[in-house]
Amino acid sequence: MLKVSRNFVRNTHCSVRNYLSKMSKEEKTGVKLNEVISVLEKFAPKQLSESWDNTGLLVEPYTPRNIKKILLTNDLTEDVALEAKQNNCEMIISYHPPIFAPLKSVIQRSWKERIVSLLLENRITLYSPHTSWDSVKGGVNDWLASAFPFVESVPIIPGMDPDTGAGRLLHINDPFDLSKAIEEVKMLTGLKHIRLAIGKGRALTDHIKNVALCAGSGSSVLKKVAEADLFLTGEMLHHDILDATQRGISVILTNHSDSERGFLCGFSSDLQSQLDNKVLVLVSEYDKDPLSTV
Repeated sequence: MLKVSRNFVRNTHCSVRNYLSKMSKEEKTGVKLNEVISVLEKFAPKQLSESWDNTGLLVEPYTPRNIKKILLTNDLTEDVALEAKQNNCEMIISYHPPIFAPLKSVIQRSWKERIVSLLLENRITLYSPHTSWDSVKGGVNDWLASAFPFVESVPIIPGMDPDTGAGRLLHINDPFDLSKAIEEVKMLTGLKHIRLAIGKGRALTDHIKNVALCAGSGSSVLKKVAEADLFLTGEMLHHDILDATQRGISVILTNHSDSERGFLCGFSSDLQSQLDNKVLVLVSEYDKDPLSTV
């Protein structure tokens, strides 16, 4: 018969008591996961997401815990996941969903599998809003539109209501030329350089009256626009740029995620306020576009 020492029993009781005490303290600080999700989806309902998108709660650890720190990122890489761990974050909100194609395993073979493994091991929840944030009023596309002094802004492809949908078509009344548009986009995004294709028969001094924009990769949305002076997006295919310029439309490209990432800074303080400052909302310092101009 196996004999168990009194010291072993005493130490086991202490370990269990300390664990339960820690769990109790966790429950008294921060907020529950469903409260965070409720705030997120009050701002941008999941129904606003495109049908092809993979949004919402993507990783949920088996043992729940209250959320006290959230890390915002545009793209979730291994470095960003480790940043969340080092900052003791219980949750990551990644604008782009890192899980898109189905995973057949969660092992150490690929970087996306390693991220999921790390999150589960450290009990870190993952939520991704992506196109719901693009569509919603006050979301990523409206942030990008704030570079321009527009008098009217409407979705290029209407969504659930007149204020939501893909892309934005802006109308500008005040004198505003292409060179000014370039400077304002650089200022908003924090970029030193952007890529520019000037429309046929156009010049930097020409006034811009209509701007069509779409954060990220906007070709499929911008093709729906019959008339504009300027397209603004993160990336476009060569032949789509050529088609636009031959129609007299100038094109500004920022790189894909650089047309989105700047939204996170303002949103972080808004989210923290909506959570009654019970949660600290951080913006990743490791998240950046993989492309740079050299």
